[in-house]
Amino acid sequence: MHPELFKIPFTNLTLWSYGLMMVIAFLAAVSVIRILSRNITPDPQLITNASLYALIAGVVGARAFYVVHYIDKFRDNPLEVFAIWNGGLELLGGVILAITVIVVYLRYHKLPARRYLDILAIGLMMALAFGRIGCYMRGCCFGKPAEVAWAVRFPYGSDPYYSQVFPNPDRNRSVPHLKLPAEYFTHSEENGLWYSVLKAKEELSEFEKEMVSYGPYRCLPVHPTQLYSSVMGLFLLFLLYLFWKGGQYYEKTGKTNELFIKPGSTFALMFILYGVGRFFIEYLRDDNPFEYGWWAIYKGGTVSQNLGIYLVILGVVLMAVFQFIKADKIKVTS
Repeated sequence: MHPELFKIPFTNLTLWSYGLMMVIAFLAAVSVIRILSRNITPDPQLITNASLYALIAGVVGARAFYVVHYIDKFRDNPLEVFAIWNGGLELLGGVILAITVIVVYLRYHKLPARRYLDILAIGLMMALAFGRIGCYMRGCCFGKPAEVAWAVRFPYGSDPYYSQVFPNPDRNRSVPHLKLPAEYFTHSEENGLWYSVLKAKEELSEFEKEMVSYGPYRCLPVHPTQLYSSVMGLFLLFLLYLFWKGGQYYEKTGKTNELFIKPGSTFALMFILYGVGRFFIEYLRDDNPFEYGWWAIYKGGTVSQNLGIYLVILGVVLMAVFQFIKADKIKVTS
């Protein structure tokens, strides 16, 4: 875990690993999209612009969706809405706004929207693969305690550690995974209430530091769910690329009446595959709260599990609709 890579010399600025990986993820996705779209675009710069707008819209939409979902957290301090560096993004909101913006952009420039969305789907999986490495380095999106050979331990004070030493009623956990002696805690007052909080590592004695670093009070090993998601992104990229190339082959040979080769099919398949994959990875994660609201199809599942179900439904609907829409006349050369 390396959330902070280094301080930029002669400044007060810090290069954060999460932000760096997000930039790398974006550049990798744009590179893939530009390469795959070279035969259907008159100007590659249009693709770069569309990707940039989609990125901005995705961040805004994901943050807005999170704020609406957890509006009570922001009532006393509305300016926290803009503090995205403290975490708080939800996939569905980002996907909805990003897709809306990119479709409007493509329509405005009279470009074949469904063909670009197919390529965008492949690029998004590349972004997922790199982006989740940033989550691993930051310590968010962590997994449950595990005894598998590849389980990882996070340091004292990290999000996984903090989760393990406190009960979590939002996940129906009345006792902590890891029981620490009282001397490792202090108290903090907020709105007239006192809360137990972990001491900063600098406040611990040398013996206590030894115990939380190498002794019985170090973080329990957990599933590296961030890396699972990264591998899933690469696997889905491979599957979607093969599916897309298959559609290209059938289109070149004139078999345009075959099922699932119409423009937009790869894009729809992305929702189905990602929704299923995310649903099952959530079983191994230990960070998202369980949901019981009226909107939750899967009562007692996490937010992301419910969103995964919605994404699968959306993908199936889009797949069916796209089979009945006539393909635009574009010559596919490779």
